[in-house]
Amino acid sequence: MGNRRTEPGPGQESVWDYPRPPRVEQSGRHVVVVFGGVVIADTHAARRVLETSHPPVYYIPPEDVRTEHLEPASGTSYCEFKGQASYYTLRVDKAVAPEAAWYYPKPSPGFESIRGHVAFYPGRVDACYVDGELVRAQEGGFYGGWVTSDVVGPFKGVPGTRGW
Repeated sequence: MGNRRTEPGPGQESVWDYPRPPRVEQSGRHVVVVFGGVVIADTHAARRVLETSHPPVYYIPPEDVRTEHLEPASGTSYCEFKGQASYYTLRVDKAVAPEAAWYYPKPSPGFESIRGHVAFYPGRVDACYVDGELVRAQEGGFYGGWVTSDVVGPFKGVPGTRGW
């Protein structure tokens, strides 16, 4: 398979048409995150970050997130484009998902519009939806891309794709 671009069909996007460095765009799509049986986030005002070879990541404004279920987690990571990310652990009663969400408290220039917005790993929560469609998690575990039927790859994250 390699990084050979899959030709998108009608109404689809190829992640190989996304830019590098990434682009942030406003999304009016209905984005929902569920964890522990609770709707943690529900918005029509997410920002999508689009980067070559990656499924989109949706960043949700904090006012549309049930922040009482977010606990600061230790550790950070660094993106060469967006800057230093901090993490949240999700907690709903006895359900706990360590480092299931992240945000950029002081993003790099050009990414100010995602400051404080929360992104969720689809594979670490019960479910994520975009316009009612159940999201599949980007493979790998490090990246948090949201795979839906309107996005085609191949996607970075699977074994052997680190150098893409």
